[in-house]
Amino acid sequence: MKVARLHRWDLDYREAVALQERLAKEVVEGPPLAYARIVAAADVSGGRKGEWIAAAVVVMDIETLEVLEVRRVARRATWPYVPGCLSFREAPAVLAAFRQVRRTPDVLLCDGQGRAHPRRFGLASHVGLALGVPTIGCAKSLLVGEPAGPLGTQRGSRTPLMDAGEKIGAVLRTRTGVKPVYVSVGHRIDLASAERWVLAAAVRYRLPEPSRLAHQEVTAYKREWAGRGQT
Repeated sequence: MKVARLHRWDLDYREAVALQERLAKEVVEGPPLAYARIVAAADVSGGRKGEWIAAAVVVMDIETLEVLEVRRVARRATWPYVPGCLSFREAPAVLAAFRQVRRTPDVLLCDGQGRAHPRRFGLASHVGLALGVPTIGCAKSLLVGEPAGPLGTQRGSRTPLMDAGEKIGAVLRTRTGVKPVYVSVGHRIDLASAERWVLAAAVRYRLPEPSRLAHQEVTAYKREWAGRGQT
């Protein structure tokens, strides 16, 4: 896949924050995504002190659940672990993995935040803007905001995620009685469609199937990489 060069990566904290605020204005929320079959997911593993970042991308036919491509990359981290700026640490590895992907997905799921971010520009937005494809933030944990109301226990239950009076995402229950995920717009999709495709892809477990497999791939790859002495 082609990856746009949005900016240089050797930024200090002030430059990074200013860049997030500027690029957040370039994120497109919408239009609705009515059809998707080829779904990609990206996951990252690195730890707070690790010098190496591993990323995995899984591309799947969501109708048949056939895995079409798996791409894995490990590279040296050039940014420290700074909450709110993790995309500067993680996105270079994710984008390097996507450069190896041959098939452009209809939609991309990122294990991270999109608009549900203090500056409305998390990893999913950063990656989505660089790739130019519909991208969804599907995070396992909450970064910012509060649920607007109680969340039902049944699969499909949802409630808006609010921050300072702004709707920045949704809390979505993908499995009955299991912890929810936090869904937000990454780029080129609306929130209702993002919720729909996360739920549609979560056919077996809490995480959407491509995301679950990407998590397995990056965990295994990190162990392999550590076994070579690259810790």
